[in-house]
Amino acid sequence: MPPVIKNIMIINVIVFALTLMLGDYMFEHFGLFNIQSDFFRPHQLITHMFMHANFGHIFFNMFAVYMFGRVLETVWGSKKMLIFYTVCGLGAAFTQLFVNYLQISRLMAMINEFDASSTYTLFNNIIEKYAIKRAPGYNEIMNFMQSWFYNPDNTAYIPQAKIYLQDIVNSYLSVPTVGASGAVFGLLIAFAMIFPDVELMIIFFPVPIKAKYLVPVYAVIELFFGVANFQGDNVAHFAHLGGALFGFFLVKYWKKNQFKIY
Repeated sequence: MPPVIKNIMIINVIVFALTLMLGDYMFEHFGLFNIQSDFFRPHQLITHMFMHANFGHIFFNMFAVYMFGRVLETVWGSKKMLIFYTVCGLGAAFTQLFVNYLQISRLMAMINEFDASSTYTLFNNIIEKYAIKRAPGYNEIMNFMQSWFYNPDNTAYIPQAKIYLQDIVNSYLSVPTVGASGAVFGLLIAFAMIFPDVELMIIFFPVPIKAKYLVPVYAVIELFFGVANFQGDNVAHFAHLGGALFGFFLVKYWKKNQFKIY
């Protein structure tokens, strides 16, 4: 196995073992938090790439790193492989931070509107769009909304509604992004660009499909789920797309300049 890919996998396994032992400490210090969060630190742009939430998460990411990364490092060499993996991981992080910033900004704008004109309808709109169904207090909010629904003009509900809205903001600011998936998507894009006619198979769909068709379709699916933002979906789809986009442009740049003499 080429050295960069081997060491990336070793570091990921070590960090995952530490996460199993130290739990929340690792997520709080090394996961990537929204830039508006008090937990955000610059080093998280790098460290989040080596963090994983569970065994399935790290297994599939490292499987992809092994399958595609070792081939690309053999073609490019170790220096280019390290640069590429890092750029894709950082690209995923910056994309995720940007999308999260826009999301939190829209949420705060709606909350400011609610502060200026506190109505049940506006509160309901915010809850439907931003409340996380898997959050511990979700059922409590639903019961509160049902009670307010039958008394929409009762201003006594407003103070508690503001508390719930602040809890939603805190929930968005306190959940980190972790995983090597952004860098992995960069590897997928690069593989499809360099070996477009190699046939690949998805584990749960064992039909051979050429890389130049499979990877773009996968990217479109990620875009759909990212835009749709379904409740209960905790996958950082835009981070995946960010890693793929940065990987695409870096490969294009290298191809364009591969015959230049410096």
